[in-house]
Amino acid sequence: MKKIYFRQTIGLLLAAGLVCGCGEKGTQEQKAPTRVKTQMVSPGFVDNAQAYVGIVEEREATAVSFTGMGVVKRVLVSEGQAVSRGQLIAEMDDTQARNVLSGAEAQMTQADDALARYSMLHDNGSLPEVQWVEIQSKVAQAKSQLEVAKKNLADCRLTAPVSGIVGKKIIGAGETAMPSQAVVNILDISSVKVKVAIPEAEVGSISANTRSSIQVDAIDRSFEGGRIEKGVVADALTHTYDVRINVANTGHQLLPGMVASVKFTPEGSASLSGKSIPVTSVQKGSDGSLFVWTIAKDSTVHRQKVTLGSTRGNYISVVDGINLGQRIVTEGYQKLSDGSKVIF
Repeated sequence: MKKIYFRQTIGLLLAAGLVCGCGEKGTQEQKAPTRVKTQMVSPGFVDNAQAYVGIVEEREATAVSFTGMGVVKRVLVSEGQAVSRGQLIAEMDDTQARNVLSGAEAQMTQADDALARYSMLHDNGSLPEVQWVEIQSKVAQAKSQLEVAKKNLADCRLTAPVSGIVGKKIIGAGETAMPSQAVVNILDISSVKVKVAIPEAEVGSISANTRSSIQVDAIDRSFEGGRIEKGVVADALTHTYDVRINVANTGHQLLPGMVASVKFTPEGSASLSGKSIPVTSVQKGSDGSLFVWTIAKDSTVHRQKVTLGSTRGNYISVVDGINLGQRIVTEGYQKLSDGSKVIF
């Protein structure tokens, strides 16, 4: 009986070991992510649209500076911080300005006292008119000096003239600021401009209303360009003209310096409305429905049924199913299944 019991015990232990071993092996052999090529869903454009590289620029930049010279006591903002008009930006050491103001106030008190004393003589006709005019001039001069001293003290506090984002902090605490030397730059990015250099042979095909599609990989988003501003002076070395495309910047996602891929659709060319995707990204399911592989934030893929429209070249318009800015798989989808991990 003891031998039988011993053999049963050994058998159970071996079975348990095999189960544990298989579990560990299964964990170690988890399927590696599949490498695929992807593309963002973009506003409709034809495949022969002209493509360029652009740089995002702020709508407007304002250099904020002190009007006088002095040592900066503190800077109250940092780069990237949102500021409102009238907000305190920095302060300068105001010791000298306060001393000047005290002197001006003393002179104003003395001038007012002299005016009160001589006023009685003037009213009695005992004061020559020339001397009375001189007293009044001294009072006006003291008042003017007092106003200047007050303004100089107020100018030791630097406030934001406009609302925006602090782009760059140029001077820090302890440094000497010179008149009109920028302390910070405030950028207006409520809307932005995408600057593109266009060769002189191609700039003629672009007008203020030419359609454009803009892809910014840094934030994985695409945008439809607005009105275009064309430069009139060519670069002497490259013979290109600067073209700036106005783009709405809701949420301030587009930041100055970001690189953008820009495609123009010349006027009169066939174009796709709404959204467009490469024809090769569309797959057909076993039930006959059409779908694409979309990529989630956790890098997993999922089938997404789509309703398609007309085809132009290598692109097809999408009526329903996906949104602008979504990332879809264009190559390498043969081994994918719903929920698979991918790298791109």
